Formats: sequence, structure tokens, C-alpha cells
Amino acid sequence: MQLPSQTHNRWRTRWLVALAGIGVGLQAGDPAAPSLAARLAPFVAHHSLAGAVMVVAAKDRVLRTETVGFADLATRAPMKPDTLFWIASQSKAMTAAALLMLVDEGRVSLEAPVATYLPEFKDQMLVVERDAAHTLLRRPPHPITVREILTHTSGLPFTSALEEPTLDALPLRVAVRSYAMTPLQFAPGTRYQYSNAGFNTAGRILEVVSGMPYEQFMERRLFQPLGMKDTTFWPTARQLQRLAKSYRANGDHTGLEETSITQLHYPLSDRRHRFPMPAGGLFSTARDVAGFCQMVLNGGELGGRRLLSPAAVKAMTTRQTGPGLPQSYGFGWAIGDAWYGHGGAYATDMTVEWRRGLVLVWMVQHASYSGDGAKSLEAFKQAALAEHWER
Repeated sequence: MQLPSQTHNRWRTRWLVALAGIGVGLQAGDPAAPSLAARLAPFVAHHSLAGAVMVVAAKDRVLRTETVGFADLATRAPMKPDTLFWIASQSKAMTAAALLMLVDEGRVSLEAPVATYLPEFKDQMLVVERDAAHTLLRRPPHPITVREILTHTSGLPFTSALEEPTLDALPLRVAVRSYAMTPLQFAPGTRYQYSNAGFNTAGRILEVVSGMPYEQFMERRLFQPLGMKDTTFWPTARQLQRLAKSYRANGDHTGLEETSITQLHYPLSDRRHRFPMPAGGLFSTARDVAGFCQMVLNGGELGGRRLLSPAAVKAMTTRQTGPGLPQSYGFGWAIGDAWYGHGGAYATDMTVEWRRGLVLVWMVQHASYSGDGAKSLEAFKQAALAEHWER
């Protein structure tokens, strides 16, 4: 016998599912378990989340792919498993993985000064005093190293003045040269300061050492071997048809309004005026991101194909920031007690729960949330872990 409250909750769930435009991918988990989409439906119904694509994966298989809500609120086009997203700073982990391939090959050293590979960084100065009237520069205690640009501890700024207002309008070599001309903001290794400039510099080292344009290296050495067919800096016309619209909170935070990706130059398919940005320029799908995470969770291989050594993966996914710093960061990954992960500027997220052997991918396109939308990511994680680990 069902209690009245149970009947009410069942019908309320059905109503929210219908209202929120829920879809479930082909790789569903236990059919008797509550869907992840049903757990997230209230956020869509309350106009705090436009929609999401969610993937839960183990090392060797995808356990669940689900969608909830809408890729386009105006047309009510639903989210689909192959919906495309700007993944922004999740690109950093992919750039780090690519550079570590050259470390594996003995062609790059983490301890080497950046100037070893990019001579323009030789004799870079450090700001020791600055006010409205003067700036005092000195030599830093040591030149910035490859390790420091991969851990946000180099002293490089977030970006250079030349990169505003968008972040993708300069060829990589030009952007990186502007960083070399910019004095360091603190002595290398003494502080943590999140820096796109550092990871763009890593991408430039990759292309100089490999003799291959950065974007070609990424495609040939990382994306193609992992089957990441929808991961790109320049979405094609057909891919753009699958791109989720971007949203932000409206003026009174009671709902959502459409916005653009303000950090990028439009049109997004323009290869003449848009340039690859190692720190945050990639577009991708939930399944592509999950495949990359599975490779890392597997210690550098996927489907019998090895891309990175176990030692490189261990270094990338364990704390590399100094013991005196509060931030815990590896090479392209934020590091927790039993997880590592990275988010993107428009609220995408990938988390590897290594102790539990799970990959959690959350794909949305929000510059900001309304209402309680900011709680939706944690709601997804808790529901996914409860279903695939705790039960």
C-alpha cells in the first residue's frame, strides 16, 4: 500500500519531468533507480537552470548519460547527449596532458626555465613596488619554470592588456610574447594566482618543441586517439547547430535570459580572426570530456591505447603547489582528498572520484544562475554518487 504522500510525490515527479523536458541517454543505469534527470528537474522548473547533459562513467564504460531541460529556452529545443558546450578552463587539463606527453618523451623538463624553450622570457622582471607615481622592477629570485606555469604559481597575470576584451583575438605566439614583456606580479613559486597566461605559455612551448601548431598537436596526439570527434576550437556550421545557448540570471534573479560568450570573438567558426587558446578555448560534448577523464582515471590509457605514462598522470593529478600555499592544484587539475577536477567559466564541470572509480561530467552553459541554480551541480554529484557508489 502506498501512503498518500508517496502518491503525491510520484505524481509531482512526473509533472516536473514533463515540465523540465527530461531526456535519458542510451547508457542508462539501473532502470529501477530514480533518474538523475528527475533529481535535477526542479531546477529547470523553477527557471534557475536552463538544462544540462550529465555523464557518469567508470574506467571502462559509461554508466549513465542523461539530459534535462533545454539547450534553447526560446524554442524549447531539448538538451541532447551530443549537445555542444564551450568548456572554457577545462581546456587547461587537456593542455597539461598534451605537454606532459613531451615530458614523457624527454623533450620538456618541468624544472626547466620557460626561457629554455621560449627565449623571449629571458631577463623577465618582477614588480616589487607599484603605486600611482612609480613602478620598481627587480630580477626575480629565479626565472619562471614549466612547473610554475602549470600550477598558477609563476607570477604571470591572468591575461595581458592586449587580450581584452576577448581572449581569442591574438595568435598564440603574439599573446605569449606579450606575457614575456609583462613584469611578474610576484616572485615565482611564492603565491598562487589563477593565470590563463601560464597555460597559454604552456601551449606555446608545446608547439615550439614539437614543431607542430598547438591545435594540430592536440588533434593528432589527444583528441583523435581518444575519439573526441566534437572537441574543437572552431565549431563547424553543423556543430554550431548543436551548441547550447548561453544564459545568465535576469535583473531580479527570478529567471534566465540569453547571453553570449563574452570572452570570445564571433562568429565562433571564424578561423581568420579567432585563434586557439590553450587556457580555455575548447568546445566539446559530455561524452568527449568523459573519455578524456576516463583516460586519466586509467593512468594514461583508454581502450588499450596509452597516451601518458602512469608517472605523468600521477604528477598531473596530485598536489604540486607548495606546502605553504592554501590552494591545492596539480597540473591542470584542482586536487581534493579523493578527487581531482576542473570547471569552466560557463559552469561546466568534470570531476574524477578516483577512490570510487567514477567520472562525473556536468555540461551546462551558464554565465550565472538565478535562484538556487548554483546548487544544481552539487545536486547532480550527490545523486550520481548515491546511485553508483553508495547503494
